[in-house]
Amino acid sequence: MTELVLGAVAYDPKVVTIWSGFRSWLRDQGMPFDFVLYAHYERQAEDLVEGRIDAAWHSPLAWLRTRRLADAAGVEVRPLVMRDTDRDLTSVVVVRSDDGIRSPADLKNRTVAVGAVDSPQSTLIPLRHLADLGLVAGTDFEVLRHDTGVGLHGDHIGGERDAARALMAGEAAAACMIDSNHLLFGQEGILPPGGTRLLARTAPFDHCVLASGPSLDADLAERFTRALLSMSYDDPEVRHLLDLEGLTRWMPGRETGFGQLTAAVDATGFYDAGGRITAEDYRP
Repeated sequence: MTELVLGAVAYDPKVVTIWSGFRSWLRDQGMPFDFVLYAHYERQAEDLVEGRIDAAWHSPLAWLRTRRLADAAGVEVRPLVMRDTDRDLTSVVVVRSDDGIRSPADLKNRTVAVGAVDSPQSTLIPLRHLADLGLVAGTDFEVLRHDTGVGLHGDHIGGERDAARALMAGEAAAACMIDSNHLLFGQEGILPPGGTRLLARTAPFDHCVLASGPSLDADLAERFTRALLSMSYDDPEVRHLLDLEGLTRWMPGRETGFGQLTAAVDATGFYDAGGRITAEDYRP
């Protein structure tokens, strides 16, 4: 039987542990599976659309680009599964509790700290949200960007963490981050208890997607999807892998949660309609 080859981005050493474990489990289920690792999402998206890999574990930004590349090439891609933790997330704009900022309008002529240039959750989506509130980045306020792990689409949260540090150091009046990392940075002590307030919150959006490409046979795609959906958190063999990957169960993939990111990409010219990289200051 044909082997399914999946691409994953090596944003952290645990990626090897996760997909090696999934590989063993899937093969034990009779699923012919292997994986390859990428240094960044842009090549992975291109290889998926061009058929060099059969499936890809994609960031939301990589999925958006994949959809555009595929439409331009006239080939089929589709979301297979996503984590239960990938649905209906929000990003927040955070200020210090002792600052007099009471509304987003108070950020005018101030500095806002964000993550890496390609981070959906800590740069693209929250800056678009502020624009929707009438505050244009670079015009109404200055952006203090933290380009850690460029090409990893925010999976390396170092830039997001640095944005939180910049807020507490007084280098910025506000910082943008995903809601879960606001809690995490509090646990890490970067954001002290009671030291911050939420100034704004985005509408819900979806995050990572495991997508199939044009080279993946429909029957094999269905078998792969069923196998992932069958993974149980009660199974000790896979529980630690699911914990590392940050989920308790896989869910069917969907395309409905990417409207905010699409608007941000179009507004900034990050990719063009055909999926080409058009952001002037982005070099993965």
